[in-house]
Amino acid sequence: MPTRLSHGLAIESTRDEAARQGFATGMRQYVLGDLAGHMRTVYDRRVLPSFEKANGRPPSDGPEIHKALRPDTIFKFYSAVRNGTQELVWRSVLPGISRSSKTLAEKASAYNADDNTLHLDPTLETPRYISALDVHLMPGCYHSERFEGDVAQGALYDNGLSVFLMGYLGPEMDDTGRSVSQFIKARYPDFSPQRMIDIGATVGFNTLPWLEAWPELEIHAVDAAAPNVRYGHARCKAMGKPIHYHQMNGTDLKFGDNSVDIVWSAMVLHEMPASDVAKVFEESYRVLKPGGLMIHMELPLNADMEPYDQFYMDWDAYYNKEPFYKSLRDTDVQQAVTDAGFEADKFVRFVIPSQHGFGAGSVRDAAAATVDAVEGNVGKLQGGLKWFTFGGWK
Repeated sequence: MPTRLSHGLAIESTRDEAARQGFATGMRQYVLGDLAGHMRTVYDRRVLPSFEKANGRPPSDGPEIHKALRPDTIFKFYSAVRNGTQELVWRSVLPGISRSSKTLAEKASAYNADDNTLHLDPTLETPRYISALDVHLMPGCYHSERFEGDVAQGALYDNGLSVFLMGYLGPEMDDTGRSVSQFIKARYPDFSPQRMIDIGATVGFNTLPWLEAWPELEIHAVDAAAPNVRYGHARCKAMGKPIHYHQMNGTDLKFGDNSVDIVWSAMVLHEMPASDVAKVFEESYRVLKPGGLMIHMELPLNADMEPYDQFYMDWDAYYNKEPFYKSLRDTDVQQAVTDAGFEADKFVRFVIPSQHGFGAGSVRDAAAATVDAVEGNVGKLQGGLKWFTFGGWK
């Protein structure tokens, strides 16, 4: 069943709405489990032998598999059902949000009132990779506003993710931030950060867990969409963990040179064009203090995966309105990080087990290991999650 939100901005679903949300979660489990497995079986038994017979070799990469499999009925059925289920996720929570939009805005306003940690910028232009797309088919994307003070898009993301994630990331959907922060703390016990920026923080899922690792950490969450900033700031206050929230683009950080200890992001870079990703790395280097850390969590790189997994994980780039998904996964991230100013020998990459799935001991064990091989269900929602991260020390 979906995670039930427990903070002060939680929406009360009717029984019918809760039933639809449960059905959407069950459908996602079916699509990403049974149906995806069936598609792989069809590929192995029919599409791959046909390709090898025609070409005298197996497919060399994901795009070749995509081209070969796309005409097959199983691929069409899988893609149609997966798209329909993705849309159902958002539709299952929209009625409650629409019904509660004014009340949500009032609650958020009350949490945000007279607070010097909320920083809105009405002059900020919404990037086209947000304004021109309903990213991952979310109606209105992150930025849409229907009235002054509207927070509905933040609530849509919060509630939609509770259905989408199927409970795999824990009751607060914050496993990524918790796993990575606890890993960094265990691997670098002498690192004592004082100030952090979270780029593309949306509503703060993976921002707040860093306070568990370093309770005195001053956190600045950055997001370009005003509804996310208003809702995310209020959400954090409702959970008793107030942090700074800024309406700001990660390509132009309004922080001084050498002023922060950590720059972090989770599943953000694949929604940006490559030119903006490069700017994020450059800005991260600029604002980091000497000895500071840039660390990003993303889906694993195509260079680390066999061709079928490349094809499977790049599906979203073609069919889920995430056009930069594949370009990020095709990037030589070590070269991109060093191009931004980081020294080559200070580049880092880690594969971190999910603390919610494997336990805190597994995270500590991974921190003590030297192996960073991308293996197992890295970035997948079944069979035990692992998080792929990379970055660099300044």
